[in-house]
Amino acid sequence: MEENKNLPIDAVITWVDGDDPKHKSKMASYIENKTSLNSKFVRMRYDQVNEIEYAVKSILKYAKFVRNIFIVTDNQTPYFLKDKEKAKKDYPSVFVIDHKTIFEGYHQYLPTFSSRSIETQIYKVPNLSERFIYFNDDFFLLRKINVEDFFIDGLPVLRGKWLRFDEDIFYKKIKFLFIKKKKGIRHKVAQQKAAKILGLKKYFKFHHTPQPFRKSTFETYFNKNTLLETSNIEPRFRSESQFIPQSLANHLEIKTKTCILKNDYQLVYFQNYKKPFFWIKYKLMQSVKNENKLFLCMQSLDQCPEKKLSYIKKRLSDKYD
Repeated sequence: MEENKNLPIDAVITWVDGDDPKHKSKMASYIENKTSLNSKFVRMRYDQVNEIEYAVKSILKYAKFVRNIFIVTDNQTPYFLKDKEKAKKDYPSVFVIDHKTIFEGYHQYLPTFSSRSIETQIYKVPNLSERFIYFNDDFFLLRKINVEDFFIDGLPVLRGKWLRFDEDIFYKKIKFLFIKKKKGIRHKVAQQKAAKILGLKKYFKFHHTPQPFRKSTFETYFNKNTLLETSNIEPRFRSESQFIPQSLANHLEIKTKTCILKNDYQLVYFQNYKKPFFWIKYKLMQSVKNENKLFLCMQSLDQCPEKKLSYIKKRLSDKYD
């Protein structure tokens, strides 16, 4: 495994400050239902509580093999990087990349508020290494990570589970007859769509963990399927027409047998902050004790009640500062 240590590996994080008045104004120019701008559904997709600072610090602390960290934004800068002189000194390997840079030649589709559109283009980050790891801004590393947790002999380690498409599961077919499904927001359906594009009969479902990729996998496929790439970046907001590009890349690697599959997510996942305080404390404590858990995802942390949020941020600060 010695060659793994010599591979340049970067990290890419997508981020948006949805509370920024300029961003809200920009979104208001394109969204059809203006009243939905302040709805819980919209806010939880765009708002943040500066958790990206801890995401970055967790990479710097526990994945020292990462060469550069690229934060992809829409003309914004995370709070902890706003002091440019201090950022240059404290975070010399962290760089902010604007959407205009990765959408070169496709500026007509900007601004975009769809994570799927943005994720389709992240392989175009300038100077991005062939092998890179994609993070959301609410992903954190729990302990020291080895290169082999993401790449073995240069091939990506894909964490997931094989599942049938929804329409092939009897009880879900019955459910869809009586319950109107929400359009454009179903994460697993967009994963299934990627598998179907490649002609697969099942899909390999990934979860909210950092994802390892090879840049050439995206480049090779999209160079041959330009219209598919364009159609996926065209929607300004999440659309049921879109597939998840991470899933497309994963299934491409699976088809060519250029990956290693692992059915353990090694993840501690938070989504519901309505549960009792003691449950949150216990789950965080267990995440530290369980050596098998490598990743922590605290989704929609902006929806967390103030007292619980204060506790969680204190724990993150104690761990990563």
